[in-house]
Amino acid sequence: MRSDQTFNVLFLCTGNSARSIMAEAILNREGKGRFKAYSAGSQPKGTVNEHTLHLLRKLNYKTESARSKSWDEFSTDNAPVMDFVFTVCDSAAAETCPIWPGQPMTAHWGVPDPAAAEGTDAEKALAFADAYRMLHSRISIFVNLPIASLDRLSLQNRLDSIGQNEPASTA
Repeated sequence: MRSDQTFNVLFLCTGNSARSIMAEAILNREGKGRFKAYSAGSQPKGTVNEHTLHLLRKLNYKTESARSKSWDEFSTDNAPVMDFVFTVCDSAAAETCPIWPGQPMTAHWGVPDPAAAEGTDAEKALAFADAYRMLHSRISIFVNLPIASLDRLSLQNRLDSIGQNEPASTA
């Protein structure tokens, strides 16, 4: 991998309505042109969760292009070739994924599903804020990795550690 290339990253979740949508937005902002993020689901809901959109808008993310879509869109011949594919929910990580062209590096960065939160609107908002915080933290570490200077095994180890409860530092 070259330091001057733009890396394509796909975030997967079953419904593609909350976590993967947030991750796509975060990486497209934090990646500062070095990364192009996408999101998809194995069984997309067809709509983005309203709490997701509300949180992202509150944090000044553009949400006009956010949409819930199938991962099938990214396994076609004319789809962008992914450099990285990250699952952000446990059920998507356990599913048989399509074969991604280009053999991207993969890792599981599981985050609790905020869309499953019950309670008051404030409690639901807190669940979405927690998911956002976890994703933002992991993505911040990811974008600061010295990707071009790491061999594939070292990079894979770093990607895996990011998905753990206490991600390794970028040092």
